[in-house]
Amino acid sequence: MENTTNICRLCGRALGDRSEAHHVVPKSKGGRQTVLLHPICHRKIHRVFTNKQLADFAGDLDALKTHPEIAAFIKWLQRKPPDFHAPTR
Repeated sequence: MENTTNICRLCGRALGDRSEAHHVVPKSKGGRQTVLLHPICHRKIHRVFTNKQLADFAGDLDALKTHPEIAAFIKWLQRKPPDFHAPTR
């Protein structure tokens, strides 16, 4: 089994010195499971989706990745270093 503890579950890049726990189903919607993400990836998810929308995805991060804005973000981010940070829009 592949060790994914040092990999961002959104973009698939290695995690750097900083990571954040993301509730795959928002806590406000009863979620408990978390995954590690880069801070920039975590912020992007919450800028694109509401908690209701995230709950509708039922924790399916692969489905989030197919959203055009997230897919473009991941493509743009692929060649950046693990601790890269920039404002998300």
